[in-house]
Amino acid sequence: MPTYILGLSAFYHDSAACLLRDGEIVAAAQEERFTRRKHDHRFPANAVEYCLREAAIAINEVDHVSFYDKPWLKFERLLETYLVFAPAGLRSFMISMPLWLKEKLWMGETIKHELGYEGKLYYPEHHQSHAASAFFSSPFEEAAILTIDGVGEWATASWGTARANKLDLTHELRFPHSLGLLYSAFTYYTGFRVNSGEYKLMGLAPYGKPRYADLITKHLLDLKEDGSFRMDMKYFNYCQGLTMTSSAFHDLFGGPPRKPEAKITQREMDLAASIQKVTEKIMLRMVRHIRYATGQTNLCLAGGVALNCVANGKIMKEEFFDRIWIQPAAGDAGGALGAALFAWYHALGNERSVSAASQDKQKGAYLGPSYGTADIELRLHELDAPYHHIGDDEERNNEVARCLARGDVVGWFQGRMEFGPRALGARSILGDARNAEMQRTMNLKIKYRESFRPFAPSVLAEDAANYFELNGPSPYMLLVADVCKDRRKSLSEDEKKLEGMDLLNVPRSDIPAVTHVDYSARVQTVDGQTNRAYYELLKAFKAATGSSVLINTSFNVRGEPIVNTPEDAYVCFMRTEMDVLVLENIVLYKSEQPQMKSWTAQESTFVLD
Repeated sequence: MPTYILGLSAFYHDSAACLLRDGEIVAAAQEERFTRRKHDHRFPANAVEYCLREAAIAINEVDHVSFYDKPWLKFERLLETYLVFAPAGLRSFMISMPLWLKEKLWMGETIKHELGYEGKLYYPEHHQSHAASAFFSSPFEEAAILTIDGVGEWATASWGTARANKLDLTHELRFPHSLGLLYSAFTYYTGFRVNSGEYKLMGLAPYGKPRYADLITKHLLDLKEDGSFRMDMKYFNYCQGLTMTSSAFHDLFGGPPRKPEAKITQREMDLAASIQKVTEKIMLRMVRHIRYATGQTNLCLAGGVALNCVANGKIMKEEFFDRIWIQPAAGDAGGALGAALFAWYHALGNERSVSAASQDKQKGAYLGPSYGTADIELRLHELDAPYHHIGDDEERNNEVARCLARGDVVGWFQGRMEFGPRALGARSILGDARNAEMQRTMNLKIKYRESFRPFAPSVLAEDAANYFELNGPSPYMLLVADVCKDRRKSLSEDEKKLEGMDLLNVPRSDIPAVTHVDYSARVQTVDGQTNRAYYELLKAFKAATGSSVLINTSFNVRGEPIVNTPEDAYVCFMRTEMDVLVLENIVLYKSEQPQMKSWTAQESTFVLD
């Protein structure tokens, strides 16, 4: 009989579930995709239900359940922190304690009650879950491991080595000194939401200059050569208060935090550039030290900070390690995967083998639900939505390529949903990267988000070197690379003098919609093995236009999770100025649709005129 292990993450943010069968990933998904509540932190009941359904088993057939951290150890850290800062943290203490005393401290009982499960529970430490998610999914027999995030129980960063089926995390940085929380402090200070706005800060950085970098390293940090550091906590408020930064921080940087939705000024751009530069400096020091301390030639990265693809690109470019593998669900959602893998390999001692073809075990991150064409047709009939069934894949791809080439924006819904924060060609919105207006169009009319935010390119893996200065494959969109010099456009003397948002509308290459203002791009390389349908679409687009590059952004609007079901996709299609929707072999054109009158996104229901 096969052995099933269910991994869970919950009760902080990005709750998720993952199911293993004899160590192989059967399914993994975030709870937000089912509830339509972004970063949903609640128990992942819907994600668990999906995982069991995908494996065609009941909960009584699950042998082990593994939770991604140790609640009692985290509670110890909270109590000790409040005691150190008492009485200053009384308000925060009074807000957090009821939830802990009612729910989080009784995790075992909660899990068993929610699941109807009576078996054994495992509780790896938070950073062990991150490390397991990276190494045990990687194509490496042995490697160094680096995990960096806000905070787990006590650790905010950890490093060590792994070999075969064992992890050995030997060093850690401890709370309150945290690179993730430092970055989040600047996320908060520049007016973005902590735990979701860090991407915005990273995207804003190239518009500014790192004028505050020296101020950060002089006053906020005592940074060592090995990348370890201590923070001067008088500038921060997250230990005892309900905000990230203190009045001393505000005095140092010349004023209060920017109010959300207020105009972004050059000051915010320069702050973003500064903290990004400091983050890269710290990560490069850490990676360099780990390389020489461990002697390993492979590196695995995980934790929320590992989603900083700009820093990842710099690490890759330095070539401290021969090969680097980054967990695509590097944040807390990936902790569910790591917890399950930790139980199977490290705790239970099962043998581990790696692919001779150097392939990872993540299956392209396509681990979520899928929907067949017949099921989609039935749902569209119920909605009375006009559509075209194009049974031949090649004919469908040629039609979509023609639509993209004429400037249409296409919703692309194919196969199993992605696990993690990136859309990788299963739940994506696509556009022509050659179109200079496409970035603005998609930001303002499709995504309803800030105009400065860049879009990522998908490119045929075999053509990537023709467009980007990339040292290797980037299938999970976790590396930033420069656009090749021969594709860049020369700037006029007046254009060279521009600063801030004035840089936005200056085309910088022959793929302007995916070229950021510093000539960089967050690249996804697409091969024919992990996502055949998307690969063939790119080939069809190349045949139609000569270009191998498409804009690929997540299929959602601002403030909502990536779409999961065909109904989610149709609602998003109708609420935006998207032109075409492709659901497997079903193609819908906006011009043929009845007008949407109302909708309830959380229930995926809507009314058509």
